[in-house]
Amino acid sequence: MRIGELAAKTGVSVRALRYYEEQHLLTSDRSPSGQRHYADTAVDRVLWIQCLYSAGLSSKTIREFLPCAYTGVATPATIARLTAERDRINAQMANLATTRDHLEVLIEAANGTVEGEANCLPQTA
Repeated sequence: MRIGELAAKTGVSVRALRYYEEQHLLTSDRSPSGQRHYADTAVDRVLWIQCLYSAGLSSKTIREFLPCAYTGVATPATIARLTAERDRINAQMANLATTRDHLEVLIEAANGTVEGEANCLPQTA
């Protein structure tokens, strides 16, 4: 498939797809006229890259993890990095849950007030 079709299927811009290639996260074959052509598997790969980006991983880190993701083989250093990223994401999730809970308290306090005047700061334990 051509780059525009991959962009449409994944919701990722053509510019981002070119960037993924520059960062060696994605590969394409070139036609004689220079057009990029991607395998059907590129859709899943782009969606996975997007997922990792949204979790806060850098291009460099994603590039380090790609071989492991496709072969299932990892060095001890890669396993340590994967574990560290998982732990970072778990901590981030815990912080987000706390923030969500604080926002819920604010919403409840704001809904129960007249003209929005109330102490909306969450109580800490």
